[in-house]
Amino acid sequence: MPRVFITGLGLITSIGNDVGAVAESLRELRHGIQVYPAFQQDNIPVKVAAPVREFATDSNDPEDWTFPEAYRIRREILRGMAPHGVYAWCAMQQAIADAGLGEEEVSNDGTGLYAASGGSPQLMGHMLNRMHQVGVMRCSPLGIVAAISGTLNFNLVAHFKIKGASCGFSSACASSSHAMGYAYDDLVLGRARRMFVVGAEDGNVDSILPFAGMRALSLQTDPALASRPFDAARDGFVGTGGAAVLVLETEDEVRRRGAKIYGEFAGWGQASDGHNVAISHPDGDGLVAAMRHALRATGTPAGSVDYVNAHATSTPIGDISEARALKTIFLPDQARPAISSTKALTGHGLSLAGAMESAFCAIALRDGFMPGSAHITRLDPECEGLNIIQTTQARTPGVVINNSSGFGGANVSLVFKRTA
Repeated sequence: MPRVFITGLGLITSIGNDVGAVAESLRELRHGIQVYPAFQQDNIPVKVAAPVREFATDSNDPEDWTFPEAYRIRREILRGMAPHGVYAWCAMQQAIADAGLGEEEVSNDGTGLYAASGGSPQLMGHMLNRMHQVGVMRCSPLGIVAAISGTLNFNLVAHFKIKGASCGFSSACASSSHAMGYAYDDLVLGRARRMFVVGAEDGNVDSILPFAGMRALSLQTDPALASRPFDAARDGFVGTGGAAVLVLETEDEVRRRGAKIYGEFAGWGQASDGHNVAISHPDGDGLVAAMRHALRATGTPAGSVDYVNAHATSTPIGDISEARALKTIFLPDQARPAISSTKALTGHGLSLAGAMESAFCAIALRDGFMPGSAHITRLDPECEGLNIIQTTQARTPGVVINNSSGFGGANVSLVFKRTA
């Protein structure tokens, strides 16, 4: 089958707003979690979040938003965007430059874009309140475009003049990993030569706080204790936002352009738990199947996997489900891959997570290290037998798996490989 390579990245995250800053944070296990001012009210039990820096998008009026001076977004474009649309716009600019793409390579019928986000609860709530309070004709004509779950692909496809395949994906925390997988399929089937894959989320009060009602968010007040996947005392995830963009290209296109590469996207697998609308299968059955599909599709023996970027969000149930799934795939008599969850550093990006962590895997392949799983003080006994690394390993992985799991038991495993 044709091979697919990662040739460009763009990142706006809680641990850095470009590839260099993110790579340094990953290597040094520098987290982006903070006491979040908007949560400091007596009726809000959650106190921490992992916001992006250098952006101010809290206002419901986009003309009040500020972002780094290096980026320019025209007023008429901003009016149709959500906060995470701004993050994605900036990350797209980075990825295009990183991949060395010209305008004709971005805008042609062989270049497509798949995106994932949950829309903007903040803007949707504002628009609906305004509609009911002052009348439907007093709402912004672009309110729907800015707020609903397709806002990311609407804006990016239109404003970057994408002419190939485009689609938005909605499978909760597996969304942008699904976007990665289906972009891969389009490339190997000859439907595209190049695909942008984008994940983004607002990461503000309205997109994070509703998870408190599910008892899914950490109640820790110390940012260094709040997100600690695989730790025995973990008590929930920390919300984050931002954007990640990956440029995927076929081998022919890489050769034609003489493009630099981060690594190969070797293939993927997916499966569902068929168990519960919100809770992972207790033994991780769907994730086991997804990993098996991914390994089989890529011709990869389990024993040759060097590193797993785990989905582990720091929830009591979810982390154990994944730990059991990993034990099923990576048997005690085989070489055991290093395992970590970078959500200890970034928090959980919801539909952004798969794309963001795929970018982290690409950085690890290029720069030759495996980031540790931070903030663990006592490993959960259920994780015994797994090689969960707590410090960064200065060793280049050859084969990497990135896992994602979402509501309804949607599971995706992506396989990346180092190239000589």
